[in-house]
Amino acid sequence: MTDFWGNGWIRFPYDPALAQWVDHALPRARTSATDPAFSEWLDCEGTWFIGVDALENDPEGRVGPSDPLSGQAMDFIVEHYGRLPLHKGQVSVVYPGYPRPRRGETEAASRYRRNRDAAHVDGLRPMGPDRRRRVDEPHAWILGIPLTEASPDAAPMVLWEGSHKILGAAFARVMEGQPKDALHQIDITDIYQTARREVFETCPRIELPAKPGEAYLLHRHCLHGVGPWAEGATAGPDGRMIAYFRPECAGGVAEWIESP
Repeated sequence: MTDFWGNGWIRFPYDPALAQWVDHALPRARTSATDPAFSEWLDCEGTWFIGVDALENDPEGRVGPSDPLSGQAMDFIVEHYGRLPLHKGQVSVVYPGYPRPRRGETEAASRYRRNRDAAHVDGLRPMGPDRRRRVDEPHAWILGIPLTEASPDAAPMVLWEGSHKILGAAFARVMEGQPKDALHQIDITDIYQTARREVFETCPRIELPAKPGEAYLLHRHCLHGVGPWAEGATAGPDGRMIAYFRPECAGGVAEWIESP
């Protein structure tokens, strides 16, 4: 389990408690993916349902009559990060043909999606006409919970192992000596792009498929994305569906930078 800190990720084996939670979550996730209220989240020419806040769960992760979200993954999170209230989960669904361009995406961004899996660090949202980046959402951690069976080459999560160290150090440098209450205003665009290039050159790209009942945890500074739906990849009619939780640090950007 200690490899998490060195690698920036960890996969948890099949857990009956989590599998039981998935049994409750899947029907509701399936409903949200076809709910007209969430239609704005279907993008990439119908090959990706982004599904932000699309899962109806409470702050402890209960979905309908389920128990609170629990099991090995949550035990690890609570031990190392404490307990945080959960937001409504993301229901990320990928379908055959991904990746295709997002609405309004430039050719360069579309090429980056195809060639680099749209690799990113969560919470660094581009803003304004010049798309400069700041830490908009200082997530504490990223937990992925597969909801459907899919072949390993059906648009798996991908990550760059050890990237959290390079990126975390870069973010810390640009914010060093700045007032803690102003860290969310600091433009990190240039140092992020430079550090990301270093990651591509030096860190191995890892594909991280998983099955219902399993889960994986990513460090918040880990560079990650979604691989393509390979020719011959298979999944059921629900596509490759994963629930994601990424609650924000109680201490804001300062904690996002300083804590392990």
